[in-house]
Amino acid sequence: MERSTILVEQPAEHVARIVLNRPETRNAQDTRLLYELNDALDEAAHDPQVRVIIVAANGKDFSSGHDLRERGHLETQDQFRPVGTQANYHAPGAEGRMAREEEIYLGFCERWRNIPKPTIAAVQGRCISGGLMLVWPMDLIVAADDAQFSDVVVAMGIIGVEYFAHPWEVGVRKAKEMLFTGRPISAEEARMLGMVNQVVPRAELAARTLDLAKEIATKPTFAVKSVKQAVNAAQDAQGRHVAFQTAFAIHHLNHSHAMEVFGVPVDPTGIHGSVRKTYKEGEEPFRRPEPR
Repeated sequence: MERSTILVEQPAEHVARIVLNRPETRNAQDTRLLYELNDALDEAAHDPQVRVIIVAANGKDFSSGHDLRERGHLETQDQFRPVGTQANYHAPGAEGRMAREEEIYLGFCERWRNIPKPTIAAVQGRCISGGLMLVWPMDLIVAADDAQFSDVVVAMGIIGVEYFAHPWEVGVRKAKEMLFTGRPISAEEARMLGMVNQVVPRAELAARTLDLAKEIATKPTFAVKSVKQAVNAAQDAQGRHVAFQTAFAIHHLNHSHAMEVFGVPVDPTGIHGSVRKTYKEGEEPFRRPEPR
């Protein structure tokens, strides 16, 4: 795949670094970025010379979340071969919307979580809503001291992002506070909650993350793969996968409710700034074409 939104680097032996490269949008995620990121992760997973994968980002912020300015997103979807078995993206109503999000949001996140190699997210600046779905599937998170993590979509009438890991990442009570208020969690607080492994000075983020990757790369690959599988299995045995599927269904109930009440897939009454202006003008970014 010819890539225009990410960079792939080899900063050290046995280490691949995949860099989000839309700094002009604060690395907002459109369809192309997500497919290019997934393709690069697949490539690194299949490369026998790669033992550790870093996901990083250029610019001031790691990611501002889903790119709400994307237009013609279903036509963009048609440009990429699906990696899952979802279908009927162009179907009207909840069927089409849910299928698309099962592919590029929940589906991609589950694929990335289960890559049989250790993955590390290097996060600076703001990591907002959909940005969480790029870091939570990774095995480790190294955060710059200016990093902030937030999910603001409750203001849009939605329970949270599609990969509903909040209770698992920060605990039940903090997850509720995070979602109810939309306020960000600082890097240090995220470390104390167990969501972040290390907090480092912004200027040292790349180097410190690479040091960690190189240390892990010295370990036997089969043992590291086995550890990852065992820890992930322990989390799944606690009900993670079932809880995620339930939250994803509720997420789409919220979308359907908003479509019925407001004619757009989110509740515009709680939205502020440019996003609200977009919805008020009838330019909602998820408008579906006529069914084929």
